[in-house]
Amino acid sequence: MTKQSKPLVICAPEPRSLDLIFTPEKLSELRARYELHETEADAVAGLGEALLANTRYVLGQPPIPSEALAKMSSLKAVFNVESNLLDNMPYEEIFNRGIYVLTTGSVFAVPVAEIGLGFALDLARQISQADADFRSGRELWGGDGNSSARLLTEADIGLIGFGDIGRALHRLLVGFRCNVRVFDPWLPNSVLEDHQVIPADLIEVLTESDFVFVLAAATTENRGLIGEEEFAAMRPSAAFILLSRADVVDFEAMLDAIERNHIIAASDVWPDEPLPFDHRGRSLHGLIKSAHRAGAIDTAFKKMGDMVLEDMALIDQGLPPIRCKRAERETAGRMRSKPVARN
Repeated sequence: MTKQSKPLVICAPEPRSLDLIFTPEKLSELRARYELHETEADAVAGLGEALLANTRYVLGQPPIPSEALAKMSSLKAVFNVESNLLDNMPYEEIFNRGIYVLTTGSVFAVPVAEIGLGFALDLARQISQADADFRSGRELWGGDGNSSARLLTEADIGLIGFGDIGRALHRLLVGFRCNVRVFDPWLPNSVLEDHQVIPADLIEVLTESDFVFVLAAATTENRGLIGEEEFAAMRPSAAFILLSRADVVDFEAMLDAIERNHIIAASDVWPDEPLPFDHRGRSLHGLIKSAHRAGAIDTAFKKMGDMVLEDMALIDQGLPPIRCKRAERETAGRMRSKPVARN
């Protein structure tokens, strides 16, 4: 196969890189099967007409205005490896043309679920606090160090959101025999019941749970979903674990609830990243801090490349993609996550 006969792929995977999401072997396979045009995301719309016309795939989530999309007559799919759907392309036009918008975010489900379980166990047994106390010579021995400890086993658990991460976390929790309530307005109760969790509204999840996990994607409908009143309704000393996006909660209200010792919490996400050095969250007692690292693990990134190659191969044969998740016409425009930091 000559270079000219290979399908053309525009590669603008910011904030990722090809080396991040493909193993050396898979990157060699990508280069062997396709002609790659590597460029910056902001440069895609200004590429030459001939190049745009011959593009079969876009790898990344660059801004694509309607004028540029109209020139991309051969486009079959946009592979979004950032995995947050940004409002930077005309999704309605894309769907009308039968072009796939595919995301690879499911690779993060297990890593995020595992760190979420770790946060819950830490909050339940004060593992990191006990370590800090030991280092400073203030440790409490035996039962004296467990005055506020509790078990995760048979605890009441609340999940806000039951997508890929929620389902991965639920699988991990099965062995703990927890009572799991789920609030997810985008899923019918029958789906939740099939997964053997209890459908519930938001207030039920907050008031009836010892541990609350926030796993919902940020949308146009849930900004500040959990605010002062919702935190006040939680059980005293309940553990609140924020894993999805900071915008889903009123972050200052969360910090206030922690500061007055009403709840304890862990957060992997922040309103501004990197977090300012003078932000009160850095020194707040009762809050486990994590620097948006829950899903950012190399094995997850490399799975992205595997998924992309497999779905490209299917589409090349005139078959539908099955490895990546398809963005849906009804919900694509309602997603509003910030871009992730460059890795």
